[in-house]
Amino acid sequence: MAKEELFRSRKVRAIMQGYGAFPVRRGQLDRVAMRRALAALQNGGVLGMFPEGKRSPNAQLQSPQPGTSLLAARSGVPVLPVGITGSERVKGIGFIRHRPRITVTIGRPFLLPHAGDKLTRSRLAQHSDLIMEHIAELLPESYRGVYDHRGSLRGDNGG
Repeated sequence: MAKEELFRSRKVRAIMQGYGAFPVRRGQLDRVAMRRALAALQNGGVLGMFPEGKRSPNAQLQSPQPGTSLLAARSGVPVLPVGITGSERVKGIGFIRHRPRITVTIGRPFLLPHAGDKLTRSRLAQHSDLIMEHIAELLPESYRGVYDHRGSLRGDNGG
């Protein structure tokens, strides 16, 4: 899934589609993209998503959107948490000459707790936080943002 803006240019669209990406409208429920994503997962495919739905403005984890947890819960597939550091230094075309060090840390796959037929907003929020906590565990503390101290939400335990 990739933001629909990337599909506006014919060249970029061709590259994105070549990698199997498809557009999603951010900031709203995109039923077409969600159905396409769910079908891919149910057919044994792999789906790469950024739970926050956008790049962080300060290189720290932000609150997630519910789409990732919704797809993981509905499909029953494992979630593979991935932490990325250093990508905030990729700005403009200058990164080609001054290549920043980007680190990708891959965690252990996990399943979301079974929610039965009750997939409420509250349950999706809990699932989303669980996904983000697993990602936070893979990152240095300075990147954890709202998920600090071993993944607990700031303010939950005075953190």
